[in-house]
Amino acid sequence: MNKPFQFKEFTVEQDQCAMKIGTDGVLLGAWATVSDEFSILDLGTGTGVISLMMAQRSNAEIIEAVELDGPAFEQAVSNFENSDWSDRLFCYHASIQEYAQEIDDTYDLIISNPPFFTDANPSENKERATARFEDAMPFEHLTYAASKLLDPNGRFAVIIPFKEEEKFIKLAKQQSLFLNRVCRVKGTETSPIKRSLLEFSLSKKEIITETLIIEIERHVYTEAYKNLVKDFYLKM
Repeated sequence: MNKPFQFKEFTVEQDQCAMKIGTDGVLLGAWATVSDEFSILDLGTGTGVISLMMAQRSNAEIIEAVELDGPAFEQAVSNFENSDWSDRLFCYHASIQEYAQEIDDTYDLIISNPPFFTDANPSENKERATARFEDAMPFEHLTYAASKLLDPNGRFAVIIPFKEEEKFIKLAKQQSLFLNRVCRVKGTETSPIKRSLLEFSLSKKEIITETLIIEIERHVYTEAYKNLVKDFYLKM
């Protein structure tokens, strides 16, 4: 689907991006804790949708994004420029390792919907495979970058496949990132857990645990899901 995706307060063009708008990015953008951040960083922004959601939700003066893929980077820049928040949104064409090594600033909130690949064989579409395949942004690189770039009082939020949760938490801990909040996402009440929304900080706290069920049945959404995403989706 290459059509622009129309949200309540912004539009996302996605014809140049291998990974189109999906539930994961919107879930993360709606779920991540937003308070009084001055600066936000989106690692692996793709279309730029999460950065745009952060612009809508927060008063952050600086919202910066990093994207390695050339066409996706160009598209994110265009989506930022065409939004109402173009003066607050910036995108850099780089890998997250390069960015982490070159930048001395820290951020109040770091957010990422990293690529992952759950099928046995890589997709035939190279760009899509790169966008989805964890090797394009290994979790080790992501946790390192987040730890290096996070303000001492900041938060790092991420969405990953549930089966990767234990591994990711372990890698994060090695970088002194401690799990503070987790939400496990299920399609329906009886379906297996599919995704984990995780929020970390540089200090140990009591872990808040939640479960989110998206649908009661096909296209009939739970109140919890509707409340989470109602500020973004046109039809909800």
